[in-house]
Amino acid sequence: MNAIQISRDIVLEPAENDRLANLCGQFDEHLRQIERRLNVEIAARGNRFRVTGIPGAADVAGDVLHSLYDIAGHDRLDPERVHVHLQESLMNQADAESGPDRGDDDAAELAIQTRRKLIRPRGRNQTLYLKSIREHDLAFGIGPAGTGKTYLGVAAAVEALDSEQIRRIVLVRPAVEAGERLGFLPGDMSQKIDPYLRPMYDALYDMLGAETVTRLIERNVIEVAPLAFMRGRSLNESFVLLDEAQNTSVEQMKMFLTRIGFGSRAVVTGDVTQIDLPSGQRSGLRNATEILDGVKGVAFTYFSPRDVVRHPLVQRIVEAYEANDED
Repeated sequence: MNAIQISRDIVLEPAENDRLANLCGQFDEHLRQIERRLNVEIAARGNRFRVTGIPGAADVAGDVLHSLYDIAGHDRLDPERVHVHLQESLMNQADAESGPDRGDDDAAELAIQTRRKLIRPRGRNQTLYLKSIREHDLAFGIGPAGTGKTYLGVAAAVEALDSEQIRRIVLVRPAVEAGERLGFLPGDMSQKIDPYLRPMYDALYDMLGAETVTRLIERNVIEVAPLAFMRGRSLNESFVLLDEAQNTSVEQMKMFLTRIGFGSRAVVTGDVTQIDLPSGQRSGLRNATEILDGVKGVAFTYFSPRDVVRHPLVQRIVEAYEANDED
């Protein structure tokens, strides 16, 4: 039996040709993108749009058109930005169906203004994650790739530094090869470990700019280091982020967590479905979720495939692997 379809008429004001062209994209590529993602049909005539589809999808499409038209008045739209708004709208719809929530209000309050851009959480789990980072000394973000765990963690660190809540940012990763044997790598120590730490550098560059990041690293205000370099240290008045924590051993995780000093905060991120440790070695992240559950001052946020904000194919890939694991 076919689902009942409705048509929703939308008028976008004010009617501005350049703005409408920005909204629709070249050859209406943005409208086609919305159609494919939501399984709806969109007919456009000037500033009047008719969306046809099942009730929930038609409503989401209408909301997306309104929000994108607001942005189109002052910024250039591209497929990536359209995707992010689609994903956020679908998250909000799912959150609304699961029960009442203050998610939108909290998301606005938790928005982070860095020197180069405004960053705000998208969906309930990202909102809960940022809230837990602000309210706890130790926050875990656990879930699949593409859910914003590392990026939001770095954003929270930059915010804490700019507001002088801490004096240093320390970004840490275990240097574990993803199923490959790379052998001897040429260069000095920095050149050897930089590839492992590149994702965190990229996030910093995006928020602060390359010149500012380089200057802060030279002044030792920002430190990006492999996990092995943390042994024996005590980090006071610092924001410490451990990324890819699923690749820590139980001993390494305990070592890292006991580095937290006075006036410091720590964030631990990881995906327990992508463990690259040698066969038979237990993940420190898995172990920590069991041992620290219920400990005062520690918060856990678990992300699901629907929280993925990368290319929509990534979400479908994560869901397929998750279904296969369950089978």
